[in-house]
Amino acid sequence: QVHLVESGGGLVQAGGSLRLSCAASGRTIRNYAMAWARQAPGKEREFVATISWSGGGTTYADSVKGRFTISKDNAKNTVYLQMNSLKPEDTAVYYCAACSAHWPCSSPDYWGQGTQVTVSS
Repeated sequence: QVHLVESGGGLVQAGGSLRLSCAASGRTIRNYAMAWARQAPGKEREFVATISWSGGGTTYADSVKGRFTISKDNAKNTVYLQMNSLKPEDTAVYYCAACSAHWPCSSPDYWGQGTQVTVSS
């Protein structure tokens, strides 16, 4: 199985930036598509970005397109989410996920524990 640990969350002012990291262990992520999802209080979990196993393809939710960038370093077994121009509505717990099915996937096989991102106005 794949164990995922997110880091890099925190408190930031609107307009600021954060870079989230997802360190994987147990198996290489070279053969997994990866994703970032978030869940705000009282809201359903929402996929915000996905990346193919090779890192050559990405998708983004409309709400974050142009502001967030997902990347994948297979050598480091790590996935990143660069978040720029953050808005208060980006406040949520952000989760990393791995999917062995065809990219993009809607039902990941593994989830991390999440990291809190809070954007103040």
